[in-house]
Amino acid sequence: MNTTLHLLHRVHQCAGELFQAHMSDLDLTTTQYTVLVAAAEKDGLSQQDIINATGIDRSTVSQVVQLLVRKGLVKRRRTRQDARAYAVSLTTFGQDVLKTSEPIVGRIEGALVEALPAARAKTFIANLRTIVTAFETAKT
Repeated sequence: MNTTLHLLHRVHQCAGELFQAHMSDLDLTTTQYTVLVAAAEKDGLSQQDIINATGIDRSTVSQVVQLLVRKGLVKRRRTRQDARAYAVSLTTFGQDVLKTSEPIVGRIEGALVEALPAARAKTFIANLRTIVTAFETAKT
């Protein structure tokens, strides 16, 4: 089974396994980490903004944000523009966890592409970005 979909699925599985093995001390899943990074990129994002930035479905983002609030990594407050919407921000603890995770994530990313020569790894990553951008552009 070497179809593109199967290979992408297997790479995703490998990435998840690496993430869990290296990040277990921080008690974060890949989805929690993704939401945390999105919240860090712009303070006060709405949950809809996080959905748009990450591609994670609405119910999962809602559940993950609630869990991250319980863990003390993010806080949320109602927005002034829409009383139904929440603005999500990192707490100081959340900022510390992200800072601690940076070198770990760097090692994970390195391990994912170490089988490739450096030039091919850069091309591979650029190609992944191109695919994601093309699909995001097609949705709008």
